[in-house]
Amino acid sequence: MNNSYAYLLLRFLVLVAAQVLLVDHINLGGYINPPVYILFILLLPFQIPGWLLLVSAFFLGLSIDLFSNSTGLHAASTVFVAFMRPAIIKWVGAPAEYEEHLQPGIADMGFRWFAFYSFFIILTHQFVLSLLESFFLAEIGLIFLRMILSTIVTLIFILIINYLFMREKKR
Repeated sequence: MNNSYAYLLLRFLVLVAAQVLLVDHINLGGYINPPVYILFILLLPFQIPGWLLLVSAFFLGLSIDLFSNSTGLHAASTVFVAFMRPAIIKWVGAPAEYEEHLQPGIADMGFRWFAFYSFFIILTHQFVLSLLESFFLAEIGLIFLRMILSTIVTLIFILIINYLFMREKKR
């Protein structure tokens, strides 16, 4: 197995385990439950084929669904985010041609780019997840509040995690 694929598989397993064993127990007042597992989708290489991105997202969401006894909510929202990822990358303003070694992260793309990119990915994920969980538009204010609070907390967690595990840039 290629070394980069082994690293991606390890990242997948660690993020699912961290979500299930640690982060799922963080639930502040019923409004905030940060899905840090989405970091796996955020950090996938720019050159990943679309089909592999969608399949990876499906298995990531399905893994979380299996452990949290939800009925495909995480799989659906994660696949939707994976589908939207190329458009969000283009919209946030990533370079037109990626150098092969560049990865979406603070080390390669800078704090500002990664923060905007992460914010829109997380916001999209939270929007879909919140709508699917509630599926009742009469509670739109509550859905919006949960979505914004979870997005902010998740973004903070993801930025901290990215800084903690950031590799130094090779020159």
